[in-house]
Amino acid sequence: MVKLAFRNIFRQRVRTAITLAAITFGVAGLILAGGFVRDIFFQLGEALIHSQSGHLQIVKSGFFTYGSRSPEKFLIAAPQLLKQEVAQLPEVQEVLERVSFSGLLNNGKTDWPIIADGIEPDGEARLGSFIQIVEGRQLSQRDAFGIAVGQGVAKALGLKTGDKVFLLANTPEGALNTLELDVVGIFQSFSKDYDARYIRLPLAAAQELLNSNGINRLVISLKSTAETATVARKLDGMLKSGEFESRTWIQLNDFYEKTVALYEQQFGFLQFIILIMVLLSVANSVSMSIFERTGEFGTLLATGSRPADVIRLLMTESALLGLIGALLGVAFGVTAGVLISHVGIPMPPPPNANIGYLATIQLVPIDIARSFAIGFLATTLACIWPGIRVVKLPIIDALRQNQI
Repeated sequence: MVKLAFRNIFRQRVRTAITLAAITFGVAGLILAGGFVRDIFFQLGEALIHSQSGHLQIVKSGFFTYGSRSPEKFLIAAPQLLKQEVAQLPEVQEVLERVSFSGLLNNGKTDWPIIADGIEPDGEARLGSFIQIVEGRQLSQRDAFGIAVGQGVAKALGLKTGDKVFLLANTPEGALNTLELDVVGIFQSFSKDYDARYIRLPLAAAQELLNSNGINRLVISLKSTAETATVARKLDGMLKSGEFESRTWIQLNDFYEKTVALYEQQFGFLQFIILIMVLLSVANSVSMSIFERTGEFGTLLATGSRPADVIRLLMTESALLGLIGALLGVAFGVTAGVLISHVGIPMPPPPNANIGYLATIQLVPIDIARSFAIGFLATTLACIWPGIRVVKLPIIDALRQNQI
């Protein structure tokens, strides 16, 4: 039956070629669209990780709920032991200390409300690969009283590298303290909002300003983003219940989850449209072929073949057609994806972002398998309804088609 079905599908070569083209481009379109959306998720996730949040963060319990209003109440006084314990996990690249607080930045003429991160400069430079220095240089351990400011902050205060600024903040005891700092660099991250409010200064200078040796959070950098969930489970078992809590970069960036949900809905609708297009195109071609062969099927039924045998033959033909078309689609889609990724697609900055990026096609096996299955199943199922209509014709009426 397979040999007969294979010969049958190539009797009308032009029609078969058109049908195969529809399947091929449909499957390839699904692979390329899915790979493009996957790349958006990947690029957005990496930008958030390597410009703001890191892969995971450990804080005192309640910090993510109430810390923005009273960060001084959630300081980790002696983080070294916990830091060493986390750093021993095989998936962990680095563990960094951060202290975050709000304050006012003054250029001698005006104030600007900011959020400051006291950081370990050298470690943060390794983590922050998506942060671009637009003027000056990276903050380093040698800059005891240096400061790097977001591009939006620099624009608001008219700052340039070499300027002196004054940072005012409240200590945990409620006193007002000030620190004179030198602007060593102006940075641009993925987010306009981040650049408009954030500054960075060495951890020791921040602790001197706050009159405290504590930190707000431990920021964890992993060797691979794919290991985030694994490390999160290990931290849940490692951290003392009620004292510390951890969150992944996805939990820290709800914008990412909302973006993923939006694009997944859009891609699901795109998949549905491509499926319908392939199904209608193939169904039209298969229907024409079937009804042209009505007399042939009448002869098969008249010589003792059962209706189920005719349906099986038609499904075998459609399955072979779908298999060939889906394989060609996978080959074309993967090849096109590799070539496009090699060249790259220049993309403008997304909404609320500063930096454009070079998009690629992420070829994920599950997306390729799903696209193949859609093309194959759509073609195979397309023959069922016209096949049932043909075998339900009275044999004598079907045989008359041989005389036309």
